[in-house]
Amino acid sequence: MEESTPLAPPQMVEGDPRSLTLLDLNARFLPHEQFRQLVANIKRDGHLTSTPLVWNDTDSGRRIVLSGNHRTLAAIEAGLNTIWWMQIDEPLPRQRQIALQLSHNAIAGQDDPAILKELYDELENVEWRQYTGLDDKTLELLEKVDVSSLGEANLDFASVQIMFLPDELERAEAAFDAARATGSADQRWVAGLEQYEPVLDALETSRAAYKIGNSATALGVILAVFERHLGELADGWFDSASGEAHRKGTAPLETVFGVREIPVEAAAAVRAVVDRLVRDGSVPESEPWRALEVLAGQAQ
Repeated sequence: MEESTPLAPPQMVEGDPRSLTLLDLNARFLPHEQFRQLVANIKRDGHLTSTPLVWNDTDSGRRIVLSGNHRTLAAIEAGLNTIWWMQIDEPLPRQRQIALQLSHNAIAGQDDPAILKELYDELENVEWRQYTGLDDKTLELLEKVDVSSLGEANLDFASVQIMFLPDELERAEAAFDAARATGSADQRWVAGLEQYEPVLDALETSRAAYKIGNSATALGVILAVFERHLGELADGWFDSASGEAHRKGTAPLETVFGVREIPVEAAAAVRAVVDRLVRDGSVPESEPWRALEVLAGQAQ
């Protein structure tokens, strides 16, 4: 095999991505959903976070993207007028161009599933989980689910299983607890077959709206939408027309304020008022929440 000479270090160049020539033959492909996610990420960041490798072919006057074709195309679609790239200016034989192209595609390393799962679990925000571009297949690997026996030819199942990562499980339980708390003490949980399709439709709508590649994150979006509408759960105990409760029992504070948390400054101000009302005997020490009744009465 002919030994190649070392390449001179590429130089960093800033320019219009539209001035670059993309490869006619590119062995690396990117599924549509992942490409859309890449475009969304670039729009969010405002620039590329990794640089393409470009060869300056002085004979043809073209600057050819050897590695990073999808990033370059996504930058154009995201509306970037300039990007940075690494540029090789010395002559490159066709054989070496191909070798560089394939090596950048092939030598990408592999993820350690345990570390990948640990890092993914740290992402609490739905938007950041979406940003990673991890799809259902990858997340199944994170959970170490054995899917080797599930071929495409025999995927006709009557049961559905939803698997949560730890953080997603906590959020799902909190959401279900909030919904459960609005009902009466005597309740039954029944899911009819007719609810199966709407659940799948909701997941698919979430996936399509946010260009999400996995169902767990799509369910996270549904839960996030639920969180934004916590106040609407007040219908379970509150008659807005009369301004009175239409059942006995208790109601979660989330359905009063429409949020689970408030800024610490506001919380400190409320807590100071509650403590003062407890000290002066306006409300019982064992029932500090009655301070809300006092404040509501003063506001009327």
